[in-house]
Amino acid sequence: MDTEKSIKALQFFVTGLTEGALVHRLQGQALKAAGFTKLGDKFLSHFSEEMGWVEKMQERILDLGGKPVFEGCKAREIVEDPVAYIQEDLAIQEKGVPLLRECMATVCDDPLTYDTLKGYLADEEEDLYWLRGQVELCGKLGLQNYLPTLV
Repeated sequence: MDTEKSIKALQFFVTGLTEGALVHRLQGQALKAAGFTKLGDKFLSHFSEEMGWVEKMQERILDLGGKPVFEGCKAREIVEDPVAYIQEDLAIQEKGVPLLRECMATVCDDPLTYDTLKGYLADEEEDLYWLRGQVELCGKLGLQNYLPTLV
């Protein structure tokens, strides 16, 4: 087992996931304030869920003898249009899920890290399918009929 490779992989996801979780929190609050309560609550629950994964990954880094690092976050605008945000988040998920699968292949000799990332993958795939479903639903219903489902 290559411990450093596992630590590096976990740290990569701790950094990205922390940033994504914080954006989901801010975005969720903004969506709720704009009257899109259901959608805002969905993204606020993503925040809690994602921070749970950050905690698990940090624990695994510590178990491996590493030190988790806070690497900061990039500036990102809060998106006011709920459909635009769903589409933006979908684009991120569509890139992230294959990246996660690739990363899992590099740590398959570390069963505990692999299992942690496998659990995270299941969660991310569920989010990916939900986002795709929302975009499809908006397309089928039309914007005027879709937006009330988010309130």
